[in-house]
Amino acid sequence: MSPSFFQRVVVPVANEDDAKATVAALRPYVAESDCTVIAAHVIEKAGGAPDKASVEQREQFARDVFAVVTDGLADTDIALETELLYGTEIASTLIDAAHELDASAIVFTPRGGSRWRKLLSGDVTHNLVNNSDIPILALPDREVSGA
Repeated sequence: MSPSFFQRVVVPVANEDDAKATVAALRPYVAESDCTVIAAHVIEKAGGAPDKASVEQREQFARDVFAVVTDGLADTDIALETELLYGTEIASTLIDAAHELDASAIVFTPRGGSRWRKLLSGDVTHNLVNNSDIPILALPDREVSGA
């Protein structure tokens, strides 16, 4: 990969397991580079419907997710930033943030899920790949791939 691709990357993390898998997949690409990793967590707004949890609970959840990323990259020289984002559609919120943060790419590990769930809840990976004008890199899940 070109070093400029990993110059300043937005790395979406949805939960603690996702953060662990994403950090494990990302480390080999950024460990020896002058890279800034921006861990981003989107608190999805309900768009008029009642929220599932309070904002305070969801912000604490995000801090716990960011702690996993921080711990996973603690032994590197990688510059790490965190961004708590709010939006009604995850993919477009991430793309908008990547523009605002002057990101060189959005890098993530796709999460599993059934086709029905993706159909009903929307497929963030599909929307990122099809709607982003910023480069997208989907890394293999190192735990699943056996690496």
